[in-house]
Amino acid sequence: MFSSTPANGLGTAPLVIGVDEAGRGPLAGPVVAAAVVLCKPCPGGLDDSKKLSAKKRSKLEPQILSRCAWGLAVVEPEEIDRLNIFGATMLAMTLATQRCVEALGAEPQEVLIDGNMTPEGRREEWRWPARAIVGGDGKEACISAASILAKEYRDRIMVEAAKAHPQYGWDSNKGYGSKGHMEALRVHGPTPLHRRSFAPVAQADLFALSK
Repeated sequence: MFSSTPANGLGTAPLVIGVDEAGRGPLAGPVVAAAVVLCKPCPGGLDDSKKLSAKKRSKLEPQILSRCAWGLAVVEPEEIDRLNIFGATMLAMTLATQRCVEALGAEPQEVLIDGNMTPEGRREEWRWPARAIVGGDGKEACISAASILAKEYRDRIMVEAAKAHPQYGWDSNKGYGSKGHMEALRVHGPTPLHRRSFAPVAQADLFALSK
């Protein structure tokens, strides 16, 4: 399921959607974006997902899913290679926002996006006023909630993928270029979940072909 209607009322405040992504930097796995509208009661203790412990995130995630309106989008490595990671991230944010709006059945007044760029003018499907906020996942609660959903969902994808490809250590490194991951790439070469447009993977691919 990639979207949900809120369990409680939205009240009369202007609708503001917070958007964030997880997985822009890894060598393997998808990029995941989440879009969230906070509803009442708002979960307490929201913050940038990277600043929260895994235990805290695991407690906040079900609260966000049950109390808020949200949308999730997953863009796979093949699409990342086709679009480049920036384009794939803009696509994921757009799809997540679309799904959140569909769940709400209403248009937002504004979409707040973590970072310094938005999909506005970069994806033709994007139709909402958007504002980029550097460090927004630690400043705006709705973006914090989105960062938690995106990270938790992506982490589960990578833990599951590690069962089929245990040598790369994805259950711990989540696809990032750790020492163990890089060594496994050198020895075993890339998998279908690797991003072949990323230089370390492309280099490992060439090395494997030359053997």
